Amino acid sequence: MSTPKYPLATATWDQAEYDAIQRVIASGMFTMGPEVQAFEKRFAEYTGSTHCVMVNSGSSANLLMVAALRYSKNPAFQIQPGDEVIVPAVSWSTTYYPLHQYGLSIKFVDIDLGTLNYDLDQLASAVTDKTRVIMAVNLLGNPNDFARIRQIVGSRNIVLIEDNCESLGAEFEGRQAGTFGVMGSYSAFFSHHISTMEGGMIVTDDEELYHILLSLRAHGWTRNLPKQNHVCGTKSDNAFEESFRFILPGYNVRPLEISGAIGVEQIKKLPAMVAARRTNAERFVEMMDEFPWLRIQREIGSSSWFGFSMVLADDAPLSRAALADEFTANQIDVRPIVAGNFTKNEVIKWFDYTTSGDLSNARTIDSQGLFIGNHHYELKQEFDLLHSVLAGAGCR
Repeated sequence: MSTPKYPLATATWDQAEYDAIQRVIASGMFTMGPEVQAFEKRFAEYTGSTHCVMVNSGSSANLLMVAALRYSKNPAFQIQPGDEVIVPAVSWSTTYYPLHQYGLSIKFVDIDLGTLNYDLDQLASAVTDKTRVIMAVNLLGNPNDFARIRQIVGSRNIVLIEDNCESLGAEFEGRQAGTFGVMGSYSAFFSHHISTMEGGMIVTDDEELYHILLSLRAHGWTRNLPKQNHVCGTKSDNAFEESFRFILPGYNVRPLEISGAIGVEQIKKLPAMVAARRTNAERFVEMMDEFPWLRIQREIGSSSWFGFSMVLADDAPLSRAALADEFTANQIDVRPIVAGNFTKNEVIKWFDYTTSGDLSNARTIDSQGLFIGNHHYELKQEFDLLHSVLAGAGCR
């Protein structure tokens, strides 16, 4: 298969990442170790967070984030099976699966056709005295309006967590997306803002949640906890006994040492890569003024522009299927907007769920939306190709 002229994602590595891999190979230590710790420190500093826990994927980050709430001793955070959690109807599958797996009652809320994040009026209507958690998903690089979400929550005992897997580097009111909730998740998969082969991160400022995450990441044991911790209290000084002491029903979602080493190099490049994506977005937004039959994403705060979405208007000169075919024929990689309206999927039969409203915007995104890639380099030739294809489609 030939390389597309306008790919969805491209490698962000250079010699620094390959040197980092060789450094790990030379060390002979491949499982989680000092390279992972170094990356966690740098990532926490980048996001302005107190703590970071690296795991093997963004999906695992979501899983541990939900699990940590279940095992927290803090009444402000602790959740129980049957508690209501509000989610946007458009996101990725593993936004939702941990919520189901921990027995939560999921309430789907519609999204805004412009921002692709929560329809905030619909969110306000959906929140009730039964609501225990709001999962904010920052879609395609775009942060939510967290000032409005704070107003909606008010003084109610509602926990806010963030799935920020698509929006590393985005900011709202000068603060990094992913840091507005008590925890936030990130992804370092190949197609995301940074790539560590596979990888995910969770940030939090809460020490108890941090300690729970450390235990859950590796079997639910005490080995990676400090001597004084919020999970088991005080560890003994007997390393032999503590080596296989299990206190939480955890997982093994540890990252590789190679991923940590690559992450150290990638985080150095992240500010410049986000800046390049934003520069590309400025040109994309300007170009798309010529095609009013396509709605593009409206930025909230400072988006890190994961990709470029398009939603066909009712009077568009061709169907979404036809436009997707045109893109493919001209070697422009194209995908649906994340998972579209997630409630259409057969897996939903396993969920304890309700919907708030008719999810009409999510259905529109599902039937009329698509997106193409953004990159860490200038897209002059790619945008020239995109313009040519859209101009031809518009003349039909």
